[in-house]
Amino acid sequence: MIRFLIRRILILLGILLALSFFMYGALTLALDPLSDLRQSTALNKQQLINSRIAMLHLNEPWTQRYWNWLVQFVQGNPGQAWAIQQPVSKLLPGAVSTSFHLVINATLLSIVVGVTIGVISALRQYTGFDYTITFVAFVMYSLPVFWVAVLLKQFLAIDLNNFLQQPSVNWLLVVVLALIGGLFWLGALGGDWKRRLIVFVSAFVVTFAVFAYIFASGWLNNPQIGLLGVAVIGLASAYVFTVLFAGTRNRRALYSALTVAVVGIALYYPLQYLLVYSFAGTYWFEVLLLLVALALGGLIGWLFGGPDRMVSVRGGVLVALVMAIVVFIDQCLQYWQIYVNSRPIAHRPIATSGATTPALGGGFWVGQLDSFTHLLLPTIALVLISFATYTRYQRGATLEVLNQDYIRTARSKGLPERVVIVRHALRNALLPLASIVPVDIISLLGGAVITETIFNWNGMGRLFITALAGNMIDPAMAYIMITGAAAMVANIIADFLYALLDPRIRVDA
Repeated sequence: MIRFLIRRILILLGILLALSFFMYGALTLALDPLSDLRQSTALNKQQLINSRIAMLHLNEPWTQRYWNWLVQFVQGNPGQAWAIQQPVSKLLPGAVSTSFHLVINATLLSIVVGVTIGVISALRQYTGFDYTITFVAFVMYSLPVFWVAVLLKQFLAIDLNNFLQQPSVNWLLVVVLALIGGLFWLGALGGDWKRRLIVFVSAFVVTFAVFAYIFASGWLNNPQIGLLGVAVIGLASAYVFTVLFAGTRNRRALYSALTVAVVGIALYYPLQYLLVYSFAGTYWFEVLLLLVALALGGLIGWLFGGPDRMVSVRGGVLVALVMAIVVFIDQCLQYWQIYVNSRPIAHRPIATSGATTPALGGGFWVGQLDSFTHLLLPTIALVLISFATYTRYQRGATLEVLNQDYIRTARSKGLPERVVIVRHALRNALLPLASIVPVDIISLLGGAVITETIFNWNGMGRLFITALAGNMIDPAMAYIMITGAAAMVANIIADFLYALLDPRIRVDA
């Protein structure tokens, strides 16, 4: 493995060196740092041109300038953004963190939703549900992101902010959403006509009741989860994870998951007192609480044990993760009125531009709400496009795995369908995603140019566009080197993920 890693790193460095040489030459030909001065009518025009030539060393061959830049880059100095008089080293941290923040949220949501719906679509092959998902996926995949972004700004920002000024119940919308919910679960769960009818009616009634409550109760103007919401979500997640990974016959796994949920519910009010202190309003403290929650969930699962102790541990950890996320969101929403009533927000919480609201204040929890409202639209735009890709890949991979001999053998042995799908089929069906996800994250990190431009996010894509518009080589080269290196590292990670997911693959091979 060490030899493999060293060999790949050496190849990576060689490719990066060649990439930097050719791209520097191409940018030298494409960019003209003197274009604005050539059109100037100033009396000292020639003096200004000579000064800029001397500052940027334009009188030297481009190969010499490339070598000077490469030496500085290797030493940790990525150059100067001369048009805005700032070093590139000060621009990169904010741009990288902004793009990473956006891309990670969008990618995680796309993977969870895409993989889940892709597996269900494969299990319901050639049904109405499968055809509908296929049609929606192809439509989403073909939509231009700039058009989606503009529609989101209009309907989920401007119109929604206007609606929140004087909310009312739109019963037609509630009925349509309830029908969509009923049809989705009817197709997803399948069964005979009697079971389908029960599922459709149940899903329709539940969806109708939920959205009617949201619109009629004023929840949109003051969204809260509360103890009841935390309890419902925690207990539901405990049951769902047990059904998926252990089965309800594994009583120890079920009891361990429910115990973790009950412990989370019992700790709800103590956490409310803890989280109001100033030291609790930091990322490090929240990460510490998350780690404690995961450790507690794993410990409870281990103590319950069962036929397979790790199944109980996995269920406890997953339920603890859900409970921690829900409690965090609930704590943020308790500051919703403070956030909405603040002067910079002015009762229009859904943001259409930028990553944060300038001069907002309000502390850590208000800042988290502000980050979420700014993330909402660009994340949805990226999810709608990426979701289609993951759905199609996962459907195809699942169908291929389900036709393998070992799946037929597992079914012939009388194993429950849940065990066949979750334990035998799903792991191998995730193999194609191991090569797609890392590269996709990097491509979004460097390529969310349109999304960042439309929503005015100062990320890596926006930095690259600004560098090209300002005829600045150094920021553009920093972008190319970072995204190029990240893409190559992503390929190495994909190789290791393949070896982790498939024991037949060995890195030393």
